Amino acid sequence: MAVRQERAVRTRNAIVRAAASVFDEYGFEAASVAEILARASVTKGAMYFHFTSKEDLARGVLAEQTMQVAVPESGSKAQELVDLTMLVAHGLVHDPILRAGTRLSLDQGAVDFSDANPFGAWGDICARLLAEGKERGEVLPHVDPKETGDFIVGCFTGLQAVSRVMSDRRDLGRRISVMWNHVLPTIVAPSMLTWIDVSEARIEKVAAAAVAAQPAEAAAPDVA
Repeated sequence: MAVRQERAVRTRNAIVRAAASVFDEYGFEAASVAEILARASVTKGAMYFHFTSKEDLARGVLAEQTMQVAVPESGSKAQELVDLTMLVAHGLVHDPILRAGTRLSLDQGAVDFSDANPFGAWGDICARLLAEGKERGEVLPHVDPKETGDFIVGCFTGLQAVSRVMSDRRDLGRRISVMWNHVLPTIVAPSMLTWIDVSEARIEKVAAAAVAAQPAEAAAPDVA
């Protein structure tokens, strides 16, 4: 029974990742179930065992998108706030699930996925980090965590959309670094500005730390 359940989990993960790559490449409406099945190397029956429709599968990708982001502790909530955007930026370059989820959320097609978008969840994470940073004296007293968290998510989302069009996200790291150089002085205490790392090079460091913090079985790639 345990072996069967493990196989079912692997199959589901393979389907989600294959679907993400197809949704990212073609968008929801143009994505074909046949292409998803071919990339996942599974039968139609296997797919419909886990997902009732292409829309249900897209919602599965969207649900996985938010689960991909776990910010490593750094000793500073303000740094972790920056690191959150760095991790998402890294994922948008390297992870088809994050790319597909973002495209599904922003594309205005026949199916409305706005109720499953990740932006509210990311805004909540930002708000929590800002509130904790405020308690520690890292964040300025006038900052409203919820309002500012939503603002950061909006800025990031716009930048990644522009970066996708202009450079296929190759310049996303630089754009995020520029964003923080402009925004951070309005959010954190002046004493924090001298050592919070907002450089483009921070992205790879945070991504490596996030992988190292994962359990071995979570960090290992799925094998269909």
